[in-house]
This record gives sequence, C-alpha cells and structure tokens, in this order.
Amino acid sequence: MNFSKILEKWYENNKRDLPWRESKDPYRIWVSEIILQQTRIDQGWHYYLQFLEKFPDLKALAEAEEFEVLKIWQGLGYYSRARNMHATARTIIEKHNGIFPETFEEIRKLKGIGDYTAAAISSISFGIASPVVDGNVLRLFSRFYGIFEPIDTKQGKTIILEKAKELINHEHPGNFNQAIMEFGALQCKPIPDCSICPMKSGCIAFRQKRVDGLPVKSKTIRQRTRYFHYLVIMTKKGKSYSIFLKKRTENDIWKNLFDFPLIETVNPKSPGKIMLTEEWTSVFSGIKVTRLKVSQIYRHILTHQVILAKFYQVEIPESTIFPFIKVNINDLSIYPVPKLVEKYLRNFSL
Repeated sequence: MNFSKILEKWYENNKRDLPWRESKDPYRIWVSEIILQQTRIDQGWHYYLQFLEKFPDLKALAEAEEFEVLKIWQGLGYYSRARNMHATARTIIEKHNGIFPETFEEIRKLKGIGDYTAAAISSISFGIASPVVDGNVLRLFSRFYGIFEPIDTKQGKTIILEKAKELINHEHPGNFNQAIMEFGALQCKPIPDCSICPMKSGCIAFRQKRVDGLPVKSKTIRQRTRYFHYLVIMTKKGKSYSIFLKKRTENDIWKNLFDFPLIETVNPKSPGKIMLTEEWTSVFSGIKVTRLKVSQIYRHILTHQVILAKFYQVEIPESTIFPFIKVNINDLSIYPVPKLVEKYLRNFSL
C-alpha cells in the first residue's frame, strides 16, 4: 500500500482547523511548536493566541522583558521553553538581522530548538524535506512497521527517523509532516479505534494483534515527592495589605518565577514542627507573628516530581524589614507565579 498517499488523503479529509495552520510564517510555526511540546492542543490554542497578541513578531518578543514572557506563559509549565524562546528571539535579531534562518541546520543551532522543532519549521515554512519524529510518529511507525526496538533509545529513534526519510513527500514535506503528526494524534492514539483506520491492511501490529504492545519503552519515569511549606507573610498599613514574594533564581523548577519564602522538608511535617525548624526561626527571629492560618495540602504533579505544599499565612508588623520583595496585594497579579501558587491564590482570603 502507498503509505504516504493514504496518509495525506486522510489528512485532507480529517485535519483540524487550527490557527497556526493558517500561516507559513516561521515565527508563528515556531511559537506553536514550542507551546505544543508537553501541552494538549485544547490548552495550547489559547496560549498561542494570547502569546501572539502580546508578541506578534520576533522584534516584539526580543524587546520584551523576560518577566513579561514568563507571565504570558504562566500555567503552561516547563518554563525553560519560554526563557529559551526569549533568548532565541534576541539571537535572531542580533545575529541574523531579524530574519528567521531558513535551513534545518541553522534552525537547529538556535537555543531550545531540537531536531523535531527544526524539522517542523524548515518543512512547513521553507519546504525542506526534514521529517518530524515526535511521540505520535514513533507510535505510528512502531505499529505500522512492527518495530519492537524501544522508542526511548537512540537506536529505536534512528530506525524510525530513517524510515520517515524514505517516505517523506519531497514536493510537500510540510503537509506530510503535519499529516503524520495529526494521524498519530487523532487516529493512531495510545488506545486507537483500528476498525476505522485506513492503514490497517498494511499495519503489522494490527495484523498480528499486537497493537497494545507497541510502541515499546525501556524506561519508566520515577517520581520523587517533595514537601513545600510556603510562608505567606503579610503586613498591613491602614487598610492596605502587602505580601512578600521571592524570585526563584536557583537551578530548580520554575526558575525566574515568583513564589513565597519556602521551607522544604524531606518528609511531611506538622505545622507545629515546622514552626520549630531552624528555617522558621531564622526568618521570624525577633518578629511578632500573628494570625497564623495553615492551608489544606495542595498537590502538584510534574513529570519527575510530586509536590505536596502547605501555605502558612501569617501577619507581621508593617515596619519589618525582610530580604524579600514586598508587593501590594493588589499588584500580585502582575508577577508570573507557578501554577501551584496560582491555584492557592484563587482560594486566598485575608
């Protein structure tokens, strides 16, 4: 059977009407591809439109402060994507005269852009026959060609990449790449409906009744649990409240976002024991603390981590000097914060 022909015909009849498909502008393709990494389309759609409204072109993104970029990105997670995009926009303005590179090799050199994203941009925007290989493509090829090499190994990915290079349509590589991604997303899903698949007659996994066993992965993701105890420290002057924030500058999750002063423990601890820790004493030494209110546990799941967080809302005298950022509570929404903190703030009350 003609894999490419059937695939592209299916795509024409079934493709979703998505905003980034309305343009071949490499900037817009780049923005969409970065946003859709680790993000569902229904969520990414909103962020894509919001991002372009704020930063309609490379120049606007390059001239923005990182603070602004992270705020627009708030809630998407994997914030290194936003930081890398900001840095890359500045690189293109400074080193490429504001013109997006047009070859796979030059695009691949840009910060935050890997083989997959470089292939998507170069094929869709510039007609270069560079096949994309993402999770959808790995799953489709593993099943169709009966490839049992684990897809999370270099050898497994190389086998599938070479197969994709053989099949890609050199006249319309962008259409082929979008078709293969769409087919994996809509038809050859983790739990597919093979009864309506136009490829089933040639699919080895279907013929051998091994669809559930492919693709093969050699590794399992191990998650560690972290216990966060956030200090939500407030002061009051007249009727106006202020709150103290801390910028995350260390090489950890949520770098350059803002949250609250934090005590992290290796095991769960009661509020009473937290208040006896050296960290609590160090922060509040000689300071009168009133109105202690402890939140419920907020659970936040990341790829390799599970965070269990409590928020300790306290009030201190207005004259207290702290090495943190003092923010009027009405200005809190200006600051980019992790989704965990955003969730707490939705329930926050004085």
